[in-house]
Amino acid sequence: MRRLDVFLVDGPNPMQRWGSIAGRFRATRNFIIIYACRFIPWLSVKSFLYRLTGMKVGKNVSVGLGAMFDIFFPHLISIGDNTVIGYNATILAHEFLVSEYRTGRVDIGRNVMIGANATVLAGVSIGDGAIVSACSLVNKDVPPGALAYGVPIKFKRKAE
Repeated sequence: MRRLDVFLVDGPNPMQRWGSIAGRFRATRNFIIIYACRFIPWLSVKSFLYRLTGMKVGKNVSVGLGAMFDIFFPHLISIGDNTVIGYNATILAHEFLVSEYRTGRVDIGRNVMIGANATVLAGVSIGDGAIVSACSLVNKDVPPGALAYGVPIKFKRKAE
C-alpha cells in the first residue's frame, strides 16, 4: 500500500502551478543538481550533491548514469547504505494529476539493488536486501529480501 498525502487543486492542473507547489528557486536548483548528477561518473560526488537537495543518502551508495530523482520533493527520498541504483532508474516522490497532486516518502533500505530502467513511485518502501529487477514498476512496498520484478511488480523470495 502506498502512503500518499493528497492535495486537491482548484483551477488549472497542478503541474501548471509547480512553482507555487515546490518553490521555483528550490525546484530549479534541485533540477540543476539532479540533472548534472545523471552524467557525473564519480559516485562520492553524486552522493554529496544529492544530499544538497535534501535527499538522505547512506554510505557507499552507487547511482548509475542516467538515474533521475524527483526534483520537486527530493527531501522525501532516503537511500540506505550500500545500495545500488541502476542505469536510467527513476525515483519519484510526487505525482501530478488533473485535479490533485500527491506526495509520499520513498524509503529505500540498505543493500538494495534497483535495476536499470526501473521506476519507483511515490509513497513506497523497499526493504533491506531487496532486489528490484530491470524495467520494473515499483507501485507498492517491497518486503526485505524479496525479488521484485515486472510491471507492476510481483514478488519472489530471493534465492539464498
